Formats: sequence, C-alpha cells, structure tokens
Amino acid sequence: MTDYTTVADLSAVYLEDSYVLQIVEEPGTVRFRLEAVLTPEHPVYRPPKPGEQYCYATGWLIFSEVGKIEWARRSAARFTDATGEVDLGNVDYMKREAEGWALGGDWGDVVIATRADPRFLLDDSAQGA
Repeated sequence: MTDYTTVADLSAVYLEDSYVLQIVEEPGTVRFRLEAVLTPEHPVYRPPKPGEQYCYATGWLIFSEVGKIEWARRSAARFTDATGEVDLGNVDYMKREAEGWALGGDWGDVVIATRADPRFLLDDSAQGA
C-alpha cells in the first residue's frame, strides 16, 4: 500500500482537509474537482487568508488510463460551509492498492483501476495566486 504523498503531483497537497466539489467520470478518466490544501512546499503556496486555516487552491485530481471504477458506496450528500459554499466533503483517505487507487470520504468509497499515477492540476487562476 502506497500513500498518495509519494506521488510527485500530490507531495505538496494535503487531501484530508481538501474539499471535493465535483466528481466527473468519463471513459478512461475520473476527475475530482477540489478546493485543495497546499502545503508550504507547493510552488504556489501562500500564507492562509484571514479566517482560513490553510492555503486553498482549486484544481483537478485526475486519474487517467482508467480500466474500471468500482464504487463500494456512493453518497449524494452535500455540505454547506459558513460562507454558503457547497461541497461533497473531504478526501478521508487515498492509497495505492494492487489494482489501482482506493479513495473515499463522505461522498463515497471507490477503487479506480489504473497503473498510471494520478495528477493534480491547479486552475490557471491559482497559478498566479
């Protein structure tokens, strides 16, 4: 079992306090839209804004070359924060398993069968943050 932080694109992202905004499944690809927590090691890290605990940036966690998606549990629950923004909850865990990546949170539990490492791509607006 491999922790997600060993993947280069995710080494400076803290998923456990990142928020899932959207999940998109397409043939061969699964994408998670995130309001991601960036650690100080990330190239676009900045000190947290007033009232924030972390540096947040939006982007996509992308799984490519996907052969199969197995949902053990899926939830349509939505959460609203103090500012009125809606999300699907956090990424409670993400780990490599023999068949690919297992991840889960309030939004569900899924195994994504792929040999490719996931990528994290920030929105263009976050690049200049």
